[in-house]
Amino acid sequence: MLTAKHPAIQPFIMLHQQTTINCRGRLVSLERPLVMGILNVTPDSFYDGGRHKGPDRQFAQAEKMLEEGAAFIDVGGMSSRPGAEIISLEEERERVVPVIEGIAKKFPEALISIDTVRSEVAKECADAGACIINDISAGRIDTKMYETVAALGLPYVLMHMQGRPKAMQAAPKYENVTLEVLDFFIKEIGKLRNLGVKDILVDPGFGFGKTIGHNFQLLSQMHVFKMLETPVLAGISRKSMIYKYLETSAEEALNGTTALHMVALQQGAKILRAHDVKEAVECIRLWEKLEKIGF
Repeated sequence: MLTAKHPAIQPFIMLHQQTTINCRGRLVSLERPLVMGILNVTPDSFYDGGRHKGPDRQFAQAEKMLEEGAAFIDVGGMSSRPGAEIISLEEERERVVPVIEGIAKKFPEALISIDTVRSEVAKECADAGACIINDISAGRIDTKMYETVAALGLPYVLMHMQGRPKAMQAAPKYENVTLEVLDFFIKEIGKLRNLGVKDILVDPGFGFGKTIGHNFQLLSQMHVFKMLETPVLAGISRKSMIYKYLETSAEEALNGTTALHMVALQQGAKILRAHDVKEAVECIRLWEKLEKIGF
């Protein structure tokens, strides 16, 4: 049973949850939830791979998401779908750096996140205009990631993943998935704090080394991560926990995504990472209305 009496939780009992992050001197309030729009510049991502090929389509998609209300644009140059291979440093760099430079120039109001497991890519993208580092591997693939994030002084999305993308869905196993993810966050946040990283966001890693059952248990208990006093990012959009359970496809998973986004907000999510920004923004507006009347 998850309670504040668990010894690993004691130092992290929530007093005041963090409500702002510093993105290159811009204080971003998370008093109300925000949307992080997904911009994959990959040929093989599970849903939108190859859809935004070439600068014109990429910038048009970034503009569309910003107009629909995205606070952040998360640029990814390497697929992390189950079974995905890790591409070369040069290929990832060539995919993401020009896109980030272009978005930063065309849309200076945009808050750009780089989705990478490599410290070198994180640094180059920060130089190009990114202001958040989103690392699915929590420094496991590149051991220099934590110290690089600390040196950059940027917010860091710390995600839980069991295994690596190529084999992470082979046989995920936990005694208690929520407690194990919580313990993982406690340990890793401690390491990051010791290095001087101030702004940390946690992502439970839905679909990353977890069965459908694990994912739904995590979502239903996601409120426990408030104990960490860090904002929670929910990455549920069009994932297999939705379309496999509903026996459909990623293309038909928007309705299921919106339904689970509402649950994530009720569980305390401060950022929804989404392919479909307009619908995610509408979900937040409806949740806020319910909150105001004390639902």
